[in-house]
Amino acid sequence: GPGPARLPAAGEEGPAEGGPPDHSYSLSSGTTSEELLRKLNEQRDIIALLEVKMKEMKGSIRRLRLAEAQLREEIREKDRLLHAASAGNRKRHGL
Repeated sequence: GPGPARLPAAGEEGPAEGGPPDHSYSLSSGTTSEELLRKLNEQRDIIALLEVKMKEMKGSIRRLRLAEAQLREEIREKDRLLHAASAGNRKRHGL
């Protein structure tokens, strides 16, 4: 059968104690309702800031896409003019 249960030595953590290190998103078992509320409000503030940043980025992306479309149109127009000019030069030089 199984051997006798071993108690953790001094400095060791037993399976019921310790656990993962405390992170900003983790909660200890002794967290008060005030601490929970503060953490919740901090998370809400972070989410609100991220939503504002996302809206700003979407606006930037929209402006960049418009600028890209305008630049592509300018390039097409310049290519057309260059092509027409080079075709005219070939005709003048008998090529």
